[in-house]
Amino acid sequence: MATEQSKLKSQPHQIEDMHGGPTQYGAIPPTGSSDDEPISSTFEDRVAIPTDDSEIFSFRKLWAFTGPGFLMSIAFLDPGNIESDLDSGAIAGFQLLWVLLWSTVIGLLLQRLAARLGVVTGMDLAEVCKREYPCVPRTILWLMIEVAIIGSDMQEVIGTAIAFNLLSAGRIPLWGGVIITIGDTLIFLCCDKWGLRKLEAFFGFLITVMAVTFGYEYVTVAPNQAEVLKGMFVPYCRGCGSAELEQAIGIVGAVIMPHNIYLHSALVKSRQIDRANNREVKEANKYFFIEASIALFVSFLINLFVVAVFAEAFYGKTNMQVRQQCNESGSSYAGLFPYNNETLEVDIYKGGAVLGCYFGPAALYIWAIGILAAGQSSTMTGTYAGQFVMDGFLNLRCSRFARVLLTRSIAIVPTLLVAFFQDLKDLTVMNDLLNALQSIQLPFALLPILTFTSLTRVMHDFANGLVWKIGGALTILGICVINIYFVVVYVTGLNSIVVYVISALLSIAYVIFVIYLAWKCWIALRASCLHV
Repeated sequence: MATEQSKLKSQPHQIEDMHGGPTQYGAIPPTGSSDDEPISSTFEDRVAIPTDDSEIFSFRKLWAFTGPGFLMSIAFLDPGNIESDLDSGAIAGFQLLWVLLWSTVIGLLLQRLAARLGVVTGMDLAEVCKREYPCVPRTILWLMIEVAIIGSDMQEVIGTAIAFNLLSAGRIPLWGGVIITIGDTLIFLCCDKWGLRKLEAFFGFLITVMAVTFGYEYVTVAPNQAEVLKGMFVPYCRGCGSAELEQAIGIVGAVIMPHNIYLHSALVKSRQIDRANNREVKEANKYFFIEASIALFVSFLINLFVVAVFAEAFYGKTNMQVRQQCNESGSSYAGLFPYNNETLEVDIYKGGAVLGCYFGPAALYIWAIGILAAGQSSTMTGTYAGQFVMDGFLNLRCSRFARVLLTRSIAIVPTLLVAFFQDLKDLTVMNDLLNALQSIQLPFALLPILTFTSLTRVMHDFANGLVWKIGGALTILGICVINIYFVVVYVTGLNSIVVYVISALLSIAYVIFVIYLAWKCWIALRASCLHV
């Protein structure tokens, strides 16, 4: 698809300012900043959209809009999600597939809000936050989202390092794999030089690799299809306890990620849209939603493959059974599983080992290739997210290489420390910590996106209607409650007085800031009685 080499000269909407007077969105001064501060722009080359007004639906236009949704969907397939999937299958069998399905649907609806914000305003969520929030709140928001990106990137980099370790039969240590992934920066910059469409094609190739490899595991294990369908469409969990409940909460937290909202709102800016033309904006919203739906359907199938494989083959298995099987198959990974009859606990490292013990070395290596594709693609989109967030909140004026190197280093340094001092056998504990860390960041993405997409002076004719306002508020409230419960369960399980005290102090500041964001959101939802 052809691209325009010059920057898009879009005309901003005429909208109302805080006092009801007409103005242009691009002329709204950021709260607490100068009027002449320019809007940062990452995409100088934008994909041109074919003009064909005679058709209600055009595959040529859908193809032109295809790309941002698939890049966004990679966050649904990162190593953290894969580990959540296999844990769910091994602990609860097929019984939580319906949670995965509805989490993906909810994720799609939230990503729709992010895409609409970028399409309608021509700015991503970070840029709008910079304009609309005062200095202190937007600085806190930036820091919190950076923490979420670092936590996600650590999972992705370590997942990639684990894949290298499995593919090399343990010859490449965890820290060695992390060092190899530093090359992602150079790969990212090289791919970016190819052009936007080629970069999107590269990510499409990595998603295809995941679909083929995890699909191979699915065909090899051959799960009971009746149980798969029952698990997807019948909400049940017979005999479930706290372990299964934690897995259900973990699925929600792994699928809906805060930095992905910021990422998607920025990716849609890569298409050439005349924002002064309501018909073009409406059309872009339609095609981006269709594309995101297809992308998340593919990601759901890949996640389904992983859950079903571990539900069919390893649900109810004990450590002793797995160890005996590994010994019989001559696997070198038998030592990973202790001599006891406790229920098997797996992560992406042990998961590959278990597949190798039961289904042969091919299953192990193909699993590792899938994890490598998941880690490689998600680390690169994580770099993208970090770049967009820093550009939007800070309006950085430096070279692309410097920006990418900075955002990459922020995640690589702590990951290297973990890789040096953490054993592969203990990575599940670290993964739970990172999941909890990202869970508490969710309000810092969900509340702003609902706030700004509900403001008429920001979204003009495309502001959320009553159904979206009420439904979005209830959905976000439910997600935040679920994830905060997950964090509380995790913290109380640490059994440390020091951790309890520190958590209590931090939670006070956390709750105050969330209340501030919720208050702003409430005002945007036209609760004028609270408008001071």
